[in-house]
Amino acid sequence: MIKSLFPKLRIVARDNVLRVLGDEEEMAKFEEDIESMRKHVIKFNTINDEDILDIAKGKKTKADAAKGVLVYSISGRPIKSRSENQQKLIDAFEKSDMMFAVGPAGTGKTYLSIALAVKALKEKQAKKIILSRPAVEAGEKLGFLPGDMKDKIDPYLQPLYDALEDMIPAVKLQDMMEKHIIQIAPLAFMRGRTLSDAVVILDEAQNTTPQQIRMFLTRMGWNTKMIITGDMTQIDLPREQKSGLKEALKILKKIEGISIINLGQKDIVRHKLVTRIVNAYDAYDKKIEEEKETRKLERENSHKNSIPYIEKSTTTKN
Repeated sequence: MIKSLFPKLRIVARDNVLRVLGDEEEMAKFEEDIESMRKHVIKFNTINDEDILDIAKGKKTKADAAKGVLVYSISGRPIKSRSENQQKLIDAFEKSDMMFAVGPAGTGKTYLSIALAVKALKEKQAKKIILSRPAVEAGEKLGFLPGDMKDKIDPYLQPLYDALEDMIPAVKLQDMMEKHIIQIAPLAFMRGRTLSDAVVILDEAQNTTPQQIRMFLTRMGWNTKMIITGDMTQIDLPREQKSGLKEALKILKKIEGISIINLGQKDIVRHKLVTRIVNAYDAYDKKIEEEKETRKLERENSHKNSIPYIEKSTTTKN
């Protein structure tokens, strides 16, 4: 197709090299168009016949003209906000250096945060992406798993790998990870580091202790954006342990430069059953709370209404 667009040139492709012979002016135009096509593939992970024609004619491609798209998946699917609160998170990324995204499962907290990070990396606003999670078991003990420390930790971090693999081609992602442009590590590995020129994401922050989240938030360096995500209904910490995210939201809610985005059921973008499941559990939790409150009031009322019995003892003198 490209050959037919440049009939005056002789074009030969060998491996990843294009050799071109012909008119100098025509060759300059060819080089400019090929570079535009290359940039298009890097940005959108895909290119089709229509895109090639638009580029050759000097027009904007459909993908370029689309508004509100953060990045494109490896299949060419546009990744952008799908609800009002998701858009609030994107807007907050522009104006704040630290964001808290809190909401139930399926609201796109992690996925959208990683999309924002990949966009910043592609546009050279950041030099690296650092993703972290607290390694807390969700009711299962993983210490018995075979392998070295990386093998044991990877199951905790798999959702982060999944999101990245959807946005960056596998070979390029592997190369970026080997060069430490993209780093994925458990929260414990953050201690002592200063994170500069990066987009840093702490996922599943509801499972941090107050000490852990305090340590993480103070890792922030120059030209860094931090996104902290969490779901307060899915705390896997031991019952007696306080959630660091819950405490941080109370302490930092009025701090300038920090945005707190609350996502809800309306923002769920997974299968429609996820919305129904979340609603059902919320209704169940509400019912349990109401029953507890009713029992508490009944106990208080019965205590008020009960008349204490005082036993009188009589003594006789001999």
